Amino acid sequence: MIILDHPYVSQILEDTILKNNYPVLKNKASEELNLREDLPFLDDHAFAEAIKGKDFPLVYTNSENSIEWISRNLDFTPLPELISNFKDKVKFRRLIKAMYPNFFFREVSFDDLEKIFHGELPYPFIIKPSVGFFSIGVHVVNDAAEWVKVVAKLKSEIDSLGRNFPGEVINVSTFILEEIIPGDEFAVDVYYDRAGKPVVLNILKHLFSSAEDVSDRVYITSKQIIEDHLESFTRFLSKMGDLIELRGFPMHIEFRVDSKNNIVPIEVNPMRFAGWCVTDIAWYAFGINVYEYFFEQKQPDWKNILKDKNDDIFSMVVADLPGDIPAEKIRKIDYLKFQNYFEEPLELRKIDYKKHGVFAFQFARTSYKNRKMLEDILKSDLKEFLIMKTR
Repeated sequence: MIILDHPYVSQILEDTILKNNYPVLKNKASEELNLREDLPFLDDHAFAEAIKGKDFPLVYTNSENSIEWISRNLDFTPLPELISNFKDKVKFRRLIKAMYPNFFFREVSFDDLEKIFHGELPYPFIIKPSVGFFSIGVHVVNDAAEWVKVVAKLKSEIDSLGRNFPGEVINVSTFILEEIIPGDEFAVDVYYDRAGKPVVLNILKHLFSSAEDVSDRVYITSKQIIEDHLESFTRFLSKMGDLIELRGFPMHIEFRVDSKNNIVPIEVNPMRFAGWCVTDIAWYAFGINVYEYFFEQKQPDWKNILKDKNDDIFSMVVADLPGDIPAEKIRKIDYLKFQNYFEEPLELRKIDYKKHGVFAFQFARTSYKNRKMLEDILKSDLKEFLIMKTR
């Protein structure tokens, strides 16, 4: 059972639905996204009825915009409560507090941000909406002077944050302050099977240009990344599953891992894998169709999948517009130049930059010896790919 919604449905996902005849909710978004008309659509009632009576129904959505529909129409299942456990970052921290008893976090309403005395805060820390995604409204605060600036910036951001996303996706009425988690950041696509066992389908390392960078520019995966972290991430996910009963449940979870291999979760995005269908990198890197693996309850044979792999790096690059370039000043994007930047471009997904502030998602293969190409694109302002209006 699949619910499709904005902002993006990949060709891989659409083809997988058609190939396997997976039922899809017929909603307004499915019409606006210009999906194929021969997909096996069900209306609201039929979709909900198909789930009733099943102990652990397998439901997947490509977008958190679908959470509102799930909450209203599937309240006879455990799904709304499980979603709330993860989408509310404060609630999630409380649920796993036994695993991290000394971890600092604090819930603060937006109206009370200016009332906090800056001297009582444990710098450095990070602030973000209690319900949110895609690094939106996320800021690192290193000292009291930065705290004053961040609060002012949040006040200017608040209107657009609340206006562009439903409350189930981003809720800017409440924020969470939490300690900075040291180490490298990873994103994992995983599902819990009907027996409650976590099945890892994808591990991505999130690259940053600096300690202050909170953007989503570059994610990579490789044989080494999988081999180095598969076992430890699976152990953590098993422990988390003991605290929160999960059966037949997909998620995208982000971790920080320090130099001693201590793992701390950053956040969990329920009911989906990596957003904007960029989870499809698993197909390019490892031949894993994550949607089929979830619905067929298959587990990757990682030993065989990786045995013939070399040290190639598979990347997903988010081409966001420079902050100082208004979209209306751009005449067009030089997509060919952008695509040709990469050693081996695999798929270019063009995005409406006027609507989303991102002009493309690029999947690519890069040999290890050329990995500096990824470091350079990570730091680039991407202006070389923009063709500006002359007047």
